[in-house]
Amino acid sequence: MRVRVFYHDKCFDGACSASLFTRFHRECVDANATYEYHGLVHRAGALFDESEFTGDENAIVDFKYSASPRITWWFDHHQSAFLTREDHQHFLACQQDPVCGSRKFFDPNYTSCTSFLAHIASTRYGFDTAPLAELIHWADIVDGAQYESPESAVEMAAPAMKLTLIIEANQDPEFIPRLIPLLTSMPLAEVLSQPFVASLLPPLLERHAEALALIRSRAEEKDGTIFFDITDHPLEGFNKFIPYYLYPEAIYSIGLSKSSFRTKVAVGSNPWTKADPAKMVNLAQVCERYGGGGHARVGAISFPPDQEEKARVAAAEIVAELRAHKP
Repeated sequence: MRVRVFYHDKCFDGACSASLFTRFHRECVDANATYEYHGLVHRAGALFDESEFTGDENAIVDFKYSASPRITWWFDHHQSAFLTREDHQHFLACQQDPVCGSRKFFDPNYTSCTSFLAHIASTRYGFDTAPLAELIHWADIVDGAQYESPESAVEMAAPAMKLTLIIEANQDPEFIPRLIPLLTSMPLAEVLSQPFVASLLPPLLERHAEALALIRSRAEEKDGTIFFDITDHPLEGFNKFIPYYLYPEAIYSIGLSKSSFRTKVAVGSNPWTKADPAKMVNLAQVCERYGGGGHARVGAISFPPDQEEKARVAAAEIVAELRAHKP
């Protein structure tokens, strides 16, 4: 059996989910299957190309729902998991079918897709997740922003944090598919020490320091909300906790950035804020109004690279909204 695994690209949880799915599938479904990996990114326009769903089985992990009949497995935990009401209805109808309902799963209450997938695999299929405790633990920390402090998130001492830096900055389409099988076959420190991985780290740490300096020079905090615009310094990614490292008392941050394939409005909230969670704005709902999505505490909106001004207008509207609703 040939299995194609589609995962949230440039994302630690996405790579971990793809790796955990592979090990689960091999141990519980088909020991002789072969696996191929394809990254998916949030962008303006169509998110899926059905011509790529060419496996005997096709799985999507940590990414939005596709109603394609070619998709045989789906796991996601994002609040904004469905592009349309029709997709959501398709999923609900699928749950009434014994086969489809046993292979497509959604629960926005899980911190990471990795931990959600591990729960389903163990409780529904008897998959042993004990050897993967480190991976599941760090997927929750990274995707749920459950760091002890802004310093631990930005200074990145742990191997998982260094791997996250490498994954988020990656531009080689072959790198993450090569990395994925290792994540469930060896400790994260050992993964990091692999020559093809370790060689990427020094220049990225230097770039991280430059991004920190750039955001420090651009960020402005007012009424509990940080805003910065770095579209004139194209970056494929940056550490999303830098704003709270610089302004630990802030509640929200909005970052406007540009990469090779999109102009992005990143909308987040401070994981260490003392604000009352019940009074905080649901950021997924805010982003959905502009075609984006995410979680209640963090989200994003993607615009085509040539729609920078449209992205800037959206960012300004969100900044004004969040500054007016300081908890």
